[in-house]
Amino acid sequence: MSEAKGLNRPVKLKSDLAKFLGATELPRTEITKKLWDYIKSNKLQTKTENGKPENAGKYIVADAALLTVFRNTKSTSKSGKLTDLTNLKEGETIGMMQMAAVVGANVE
Repeated sequence: MSEAKGLNRPVKLKSDLAKFLGATELPRTEITKKLWDYIKSNKLQTKTENGKPENAGKYIVADAALLTVFRNTKSTSKSGKLTDLTNLKEGETIGMMQMAAVVGANVE
C-alpha cells in the first residue's frame, strides 16, 4: 500500500484540536470534514459577520468548544494576510475561508 500524501497524509493534532476531535492524528481532509460536521450539526453558520446562528451562510459562529481550537490561530498566509483569532469571543464569527488557517494552526 502506498503511503498517503498531501492532504490525505495523517498529521499530528495539537492538544486542543486532538481533544475536540478525539484523535491525535488525522489527515487534513478528515480534520476539515469533522469540523464542518460539528458546525453543521450544531447549526453554527450565519450569513452575516457576527450574526446569530442560522444554519447557513459563509460565516462560522464560534461556540465555547470551537473557541478552544479557533483561538490557537495566528498565522500569515503566503499572500501576507494575517489570520489572528487569539482574541475571538464566543458568538463571534470567522469566515469559512479562514478554516484552512485554523486547521494549519492546530496541526504540527
